[in-house]
Amino acid sequence: MEPGIPAFDILARQIPVSLFVNLAALLLALPIGILAGSLAAVKKNTMIDHGISFLVILGISVPSFVFASLLQYFMGFKWGIFPILYEPSASFSGKLHSLMLPIIALSLSPIATITRYLRGELIEVLDSEYMTLACTKGLSHPKAVVRHGFRNASIPLINIVIPMFANVLGGSMVIECMFSIPGVGGTMIKSINQSDYSLTVATLIFYALISVLTAFVVDILLGIVDPRIRLGGDNE
Repeated sequence: MEPGIPAFDILARQIPVSLFVNLAALLLALPIGILAGSLAAVKKNTMIDHGISFLVILGISVPSFVFASLLQYFMGFKWGIFPILYEPSASFSGKLHSLMLPIIALSLSPIATITRYLRGELIEVLDSEYMTLACTKGLSHPKAVVRHGFRNASIPLINIVIPMFANVLGGSMVIECMFSIPGVGGTMIKSINQSDYSLTVATLIFYALISVLTAFVVDILLGIVDPRIRLGGDNE
């Protein structure tokens, strides 16, 4: 793509944009998914639960590039709230403003996944014996949910939230091309189309390193958050 320039030097310019977009999407998905999953679990089998479950099915079933197309048409073209494409020459606030649509599009699927996972875990925890014991000891139901229910239900959430970053990063290739974002995903697609094999291999190495790093972080955090988990066996 750029003759005479090392592949990793090209990636070094693209990585910050890709990391920012994907981290922002995940940080946006976390509070919304946790709030929606907790609300659906507490309001189990009500209209609120059914409505959230319907939206979760949509978020999981519909690809992110379909949401991106709808956001571009309605919020970009028709209503003019956000720019349709990324504006690299704008100021920092202008760049951030032009990145809102891809961030929203990438966050919808993680929101649905976190909501579905947390709802199932929290429902199981709320029906457990220690939650009943906490309430019989005088702890109000909302306090019991926050202190005991959510804490125990959120531990398995680490298994999906951190690896989800690698999944979102891999799925952002199409989104980056749609919004003309100069990121790693768009660079990989261009390198494949232009038969730039060295750059393609460099991008694959980058994605592989991200996958290994996320798996390592999950193992470390699970050992820290849950004292029942040990990374190594005890010496006898």
